[in-house]
Amino acid sequence: MINSVRQSVLAIANKHQQGYITPADFNLYAKQAQLDIFEDYFYRYNQWIVRQNQRASGSGYADILKNLEEVIDNFSEEKDLENVGNKYTLPSDYYLINKLIVKTNLLASGTTTSTTAVTLVKTGATFVTDGVVVGDQVCVIDDSVLYVANITVITEDTIITDSTHQWNSNSSNLVFAIYKSNKFKESERLSHTKATMLNASNITAPNITFPAYTQSGNTVDVFPVTLTNVGQIKTQYIRKPKDPNWTYQIVAGDPLYNIGDPSHQDLEIPLTDEPLIISKILKYVGISIREADVYKSAQDSEIKEQQKQG
Repeated sequence: MINSVRQSVLAIANKHQQGYITPADFNLYAKQAQLDIFEDYFYRYNQWIVRQNQRASGSGYADILKNLEEVIDNFSEEKDLENVGNKYTLPSDYYLINKLIVKTNLLASGTTTSTTAVTLVKTGATFVTDGVVVGDQVCVIDDSVLYVANITVITEDTIITDSTHQWNSNSSNLVFAIYKSNKFKESERLSHTKATMLNASNITAPNITFPAYTQSGNTVDVFPVTLTNVGQIKTQYIRKPKDPNWTYQIVAGDPLYNIGDPSHQDLEIPLTDEPLIISKILKYVGISIREADVYKSAQDSEIKEQQKQG
């Protein structure tokens, strides 16, 4: 899609010899245009919720709200969070938190006595007696990185996982925790004021049955503060779109599209939004080269596309 968009932008911008757009400039304009469209999904989603409540939305193929949900869900991710001083850092690409999940059934925890490949050993452990079974989830800190895997084979003191990560065979004392994979609670988001008030009372304070969290920038505090086991907190979030990168190689002095470049990144918005992103990029081009005609034409096209989409 990104090459199609670039060719369209070049063709329109150069129609009246109004300037050439370098690959670097194009990538910058495409990044900003994609972010504009991405953020607009949420405003449109809210508008269509209102219309649906007013019974003014369609159904089937005309169900715009459902279509927007599918688009936004393409940016949905899940990630287990690492605990540092009872604070959890959100992923660097997060846009908004949809859910914060607490794993409530801790089966076993501790440090390994040895590791080989995907095998974790804790001498003297009683994993089977503790109720750990195949399919349960093990979370491990290895080289300061959190890894999560499902258990495939188990004895009283040995766990074999399906992890694609090869545990550091030279390392013992890897911190781990094992959870029942289907036992969890969704944490309630609180304002800082409300969290202070609730935590001030033993009756209203959050607990493992009714956990809660507050957010400060890209970190969250989870309550109760005893929820500090490895891999106990997981988030389902909406990430930001990846920065588009039209990659190329120079052929006969001109940049030629090279989709095989490892740094290549296509646009992540739906194909149906191609006309809109072309219009938005052209608007930035018009501002950059100070061509009023390019800017006005792009703005008119953008308005028409937005009107069609509601």
